[in-house]
Amino acid sequence: MLSSLRARFETFPDPVKAALLIVFAGLLFSSMNAMIRHASSELHPLQIVFFRSLFGFAAMIPWLSRQGIRALHTRRPGLIGLRTLLGFVSMATWFSALAVVPLGNAVALGFTAPLFAALAAVFVLREVIRARRITALAVGFGGMLVILRPGVETVGAGELMVIVSALTMALSVVTMKLLTRTEKVGSLVVYQTLLITPVALVPALLVWSWPSAAMWFWVVLIGIVASTAHMAFTRAFALADTMYLMPFDYLRLPQVAFLGWMLFGEPTDVYTWVGAAIIAASSLYVAHREAKVRAGH
Repeated sequence: MLSSLRARFETFPDPVKAALLIVFAGLLFSSMNAMIRHASSELHPLQIVFFRSLFGFAAMIPWLSRQGIRALHTRRPGLIGLRTLLGFVSMATWFSALAVVPLGNAVALGFTAPLFAALAAVFVLREVIRARRITALAVGFGGMLVILRPGVETVGAGELMVIVSALTMALSVVTMKLLTRTEKVGSLVVYQTLLITPVALVPALLVWSWPSAAMWFWVVLIGIVASTAHMAFTRAFALADTMYLMPFDYLRLPQVAFLGWMLFGEPTDVYTWVGAAIIAASSLYVAHREAKVRAGH
């Protein structure tokens, strides 16, 4: 059954496959966020980061066994190490935020990552920035302020952790762009889970408590879902342009808002929707401008 579905999937045009993959990854990421919120009721977020990486790596072993140990050969170990640290900080702050911030608000603020990535690309990748792009980035960060409403609402530690997570995720994406010039995408996913596991273990031991029998199911599932989502997400962007895929990725907000409401009774206020729409529109415009520049227009 699974093999026949996979064979049918491979017959689709690349844009269709990419759209299906990005929606599938979004559903998995949204489900993972809800699982993390549930797991944080019993475990410290730093422990969840460790288990996510440990079982995420375990989920990648079948791929690694098919590719062989040569798949881990790299010419840029230093850059991979930097991406590992950025990935750990991003996950640690994101998981910690999910324990205290409503899911919809967290995901909406997390959408600032493409804006941070566009800004980081100017300094790291030496990409040219023009007036229209600067304006779009400013508008996008204005959307972040609509969600936070500083001066009207108290900006808590959870919201600040989401922003730190988005920033470090953006820097991780920029290093990923550099690495994909010489490294295989699958190898980078394996390295991320393999190396974050020991890095996450040290702080996890400081707050360690053993999961209950029922919680073991959830932490294993978080790792499997996370790695599956990461692979689907990465393959989608290998099949289609960012501009085409971003609208599909923004479907994560209604997905996670629905889960937050159904599972945890968390309403998503109008400011979150308006701010998220502003961030999405500015991100799409930045991606559109980048596509036109690359095309020579």
